[in-house]
Amino acid sequence: MAELDERKSQILRAIVEEYVETAQPVGSQTIARSRELGVSSATVRNEMTVLEREGYIVQPHTSAGRIPTDQGYRYFVDHFAASGALPVGQRRVVADFFASAHRALEDLLHETSQLLSRVSQHAAMVVGPESERASVRSVQLVALHPAVVLLVCVLSNGAIEKRILQLDGPVDETRLGAAVAALNRELFEASLQQLPELPATGDPDVDRVARAARDSLTEFLPEHLDQLYVGGVSRLAAEQESFSTSESAARLLEMLEHQVIVVSLVRDLLDHGVTVSIGSENRSADLRDCAIVLAPYDVDGHPGGIVGVLGPTRMDYRHALAAVASVSHQLGRHLS
Repeated sequence: MAELDERKSQILRAIVEEYVETAQPVGSQTIARSRELGVSSATVRNEMTVLEREGYIVQPHTSAGRIPTDQGYRYFVDHFAASGALPVGQRRVVADFFASAHRALEDLLHETSQLLSRVSQHAAMVVGPESERASVRSVQLVALHPAVVLLVCVLSNGAIEKRILQLDGPVDETRLGAAVAALNRELFEASLQQLPELPATGDPDVDRVARAARDSLTEFLPEHLDQLYVGGVSRLAAEQESFSTSESAARLLEMLEHQVIVVSLVRDLLDHGVTVSIGSENRSADLRDCAIVLAPYDVDGHPGGIVGVLGPTRMDYRHALAAVASVSHQLGRHLS
């Protein structure tokens, strides 16, 4: 994409910002009146003709002004959207949410998607941490009956997994405590997908309990890991007029029901360094009228999951980028 000179760049910026705010095609007189460009509406009109010829804007109707194309939005995002920040009030809302968040991971991720939707005014999504990255933080065993214990495992992403273990014989509190010590000594920070074998402790009863717990941990496949949480879906219906066809929002809603597809799509975008994907840049035909704004979050310094917003290409990209950046940062801090 060729660089625009300063005047054309500012005129394109004005068209994008006016169109995002008003949803109406933007004319040269509007730009000349509302912007301090120091040129006449005739000069603006000539520059708009060049921008149209180069693919940045288009005239939807003969008598109308111009609206941005996907290429125009892309130029705006690359040159003008990165400097935005959430208003102070919204930053406080995000910070207060996580300061008071003491929920199970699944509930936290779901409510985070709702929070991001409220802040961004678009449908929002949160992808849980990848399952293969989850590691063991701590293990506890609680006696329920002489031969029945509750296994509680805290994972690196904040998840708390529980299982009931039926032992093949009773175990006393002393040996139960020794088994807990062995589990935490050997499994701390071990990947849930690659748990090491436990060495013998010298007490067969302790080994029996510890190995039963370790074997149960290998069967943990937490459902919320790699899960997709979508908040504010009703906003897509409310934004229906902003899509090019009435079917676009419906297709997007249907696509969101196919979790594996969406998770794969957003992870693929981030793997290629893409945080904003606009209209025709999306490989999926169902997303050709949509924009996606993404941000990864880290857990303990390692890649965790993803937060993002999606909606029509007529999106306030500066605000959307600021919203996902703020929420991803706070979520990562909370889970670390």
